[in-house]
Amino acid sequence: MSVLKEIERELPRERVVYFADNLHIPYGSRPLAEVRGFCTAIAGKLIEYPVKAIVVACNAASAAALNHLRQAFPAIPFIGMEPAIKPAAAATRSRKVGILATQATFHGELFENVVERFASGVEVLRQPCPGLAEFIEHHPPDHPVLKPMLEKFIHPLLERGVDNLVLACTHYPLVKGVIQEVAGREVAIIDPSPAIAKRTGQILAEAGLLAESGGGEADFYASGDAKAFSCSASLILGREIQAQKNIFHWVPVGDRN
Repeated sequence: MSVLKEIERELPRERVVYFADNLHIPYGSRPLAEVRGFCTAIAGKLIEYPVKAIVVACNAASAAALNHLRQAFPAIPFIGMEPAIKPAAAATRSRKVGILATQATFHGELFENVVERFASGVEVLRQPCPGLAEFIEHHPPDHPVLKPMLEKFIHPLLERGVDNLVLACTHYPLVKGVIQEVAGREVAIIDPSPAIAKRTGQILAEAGLLAESGGGEADFYASGDAKAFSCSASLILGREIQAQKNIFHWVPVGDRN
């Protein structure tokens, strides 16, 4: 949702097809191979929709599947989530950067490649946040449990001197204000979603695929409880969302019940 909000702001004429795999979330605690299978099935059906580009708007999914998706579907551009280590490493004064993410994001090759490319001479402190994405999914930002939960994850990083904090899960920007409150105003909070939206626009423009007209309609689908997803999405986006359930029928046979 955080990425969608930025894409709608950056590319207001584009029609978006949003697929929420709420039958299988959270991805962050699943084996990478399993997540890769889900992503491959979803991408295959989105391409049949058809779509002209696919944004993998999940750090865990990008870590598990982005390279595989580009090889499996070479005719379509994929834009993935990449932890925003580059701007954090460039901005840090303490030479210490904290990363908030799910465990799956840290396990993928993508994360290590980004650290190697952009964090030379900078200490990158990894902080897995088990349960945080799920909590954000189902509770409002002013829930009394959220701040203590964030303090448990963020305070150890502050104690080690980080001055830049990267939000490497697309759920976390939805509570960015509370994260900033816990971290303090002297700590920069880095959300990669605006950069992903800009990159999507660049890729479409380079391919001559930018929409020249249209009002930016969006279609929403969910693999699980469409009503629950619609309620959450409506709260986050500030407008009424009506998602359809599992319209692509992509779910592996073993998971249908």
